[in-house]
Amino acid sequence: MDFSWFQLVAIAPEIVLTIGACALFLFDLAIPKHEKDKLGYFAIGILAVAFYGSWKLAAVETEIFSGMFTLDPYATYFKMLVYLAGALTILLSMTYLEVEKIHLGEYYGFILLATAGMMVMVSAGDLIMIYLGLELLSISLYIMAGFKRHESRSVEASAKYLILGSFSSAILLYGISILYGIAGTTNLKGLGAFFAAGAVDNPGLLLSMSFLVVGFGFKVAAVPFHMWTPDVYEGAPTSVTAFMIAGTKAAAFAALLRIFFFALPSRQADWVWILAAMALLTMIVGNVAAVAQRNIKRMLAYSSIAHAGYVLVALASPQSPMAASSALFYLVVYALMNLGAFAVIIALTGKGEPRLDIADFAGLGFRRPFLGLAMALFMFSLAGFPPTAGFMGKFYIFSAAIEAQRVELAVVGVLTSVVSVYYYLRVTVVMFMRDPAAGAAPGPATPGVVLATAVAAAGTLYLGVYPTGLWELARESVRAILG
Repeated sequence: MDFSWFQLVAIAPEIVLTIGACALFLFDLAIPKHEKDKLGYFAIGILAVAFYGSWKLAAVETEIFSGMFTLDPYATYFKMLVYLAGALTILLSMTYLEVEKIHLGEYYGFILLATAGMMVMVSAGDLIMIYLGLELLSISLYIMAGFKRHESRSVEASAKYLILGSFSSAILLYGISILYGIAGTTNLKGLGAFFAAGAVDNPGLLLSMSFLVVGFGFKVAAVPFHMWTPDVYEGAPTSVTAFMIAGTKAAAFAALLRIFFFALPSRQADWVWILAAMALLTMIVGNVAAVAQRNIKRMLAYSSIAHAGYVLVALASPQSPMAASSALFYLVVYALMNLGAFAVIIALTGKGEPRLDIADFAGLGFRRPFLGLAMALFMFSLAGFPPTAGFMGKFYIFSAAIEAQRVELAVVGVLTSVVSVYYYLRVTVVMFMRDPAAGAAPGPATPGVVLATAVAAAGTLYLGVYPTGLWELARESVRAILG
């Protein structure tokens, strides 16, 4: 493999993030504890530099490192989403870490490393590269989940995530090895050409695809690989949970979609029923289990499982030209809704008081009208009410399912969305129809939390009223993998 300066330039954003993370680890040793917030601003600066590099490379479509790394509109689309998730998470974290007294500078370094891992995943043109990006992301999240070392729940969350995540990674790698044994390559384009050339009568093929689904099913918290999600999301620091919900799912779905829609479209009959069954189970279990939750983080954890099911509906409808585009559109909407909701949760957090019970939100709409209205908007959008972005996201996904003649997926999606109205509106009822004296007093409205909430709220409302721009961008992006 010949080295060229262009290859180095092409991965410059990932290099910037990695070097920035290493610099943060070093700066953390020299900066006093009361000035750790400066490292957050430094991390945002690193993200801005990497974003500029990705923006300048947005028009480039090429493969480098013998096809292991791809630059195309599809990768750029997800990189912009990852940057958004990373920046909003850092804004939330500067407040949250101060309140929880875990303001450790290396936290921001791990966010940058996790972001770099996501970017490698979405740009990967090879299964091995996808795996390397996934491991960089996962190891960073294992550490971040246990950042509240003084709390047993956080340590437990980190341990559970590490153990189960290691098993899922091993299963994924085993699936990759079997696929390599069958096709003789791990390159996605090479796999696509091999399977398109003719029928492959090998029982190991179905096994390998099943293992791939299991590995990615864990990362996106799809049923039946979701059992870790409520405990890990509840025990991890709230800002880390927000980052996991918004970023990890996007990167995992980006890789999953590229594998099945680009490398294995000719084997559609072998994998579409697996994704369809998983979508049905995920929507039902996620929504039904969320109804019984009183802890807001556990409720949003089960909610995230349900929303993974909605995205799987799109992936299980490959016959529709709208399928991939609707998944891309929904992942952006999903990130905005959840990051906004967690921003409000962090605003309510007090020193030594997590305030995670839904009853703690009593009267929030009167105490802090901006936070109350923003949270109501996010809940309405998650439930799929017009004119929010959540409604448009579900509309596109269910339309794709109907167009692909997967009516059962659309029907179950609509019915489970009706179930979700109960637990989402319960939060709104508590905020506006309960005695404010019964709720917890929100903390100071710090600029970072206010900005993150405002950005998420504006995006959620704008994409509900004017979805065309993002929809067209999603359609242009998927052409890179669908042709």
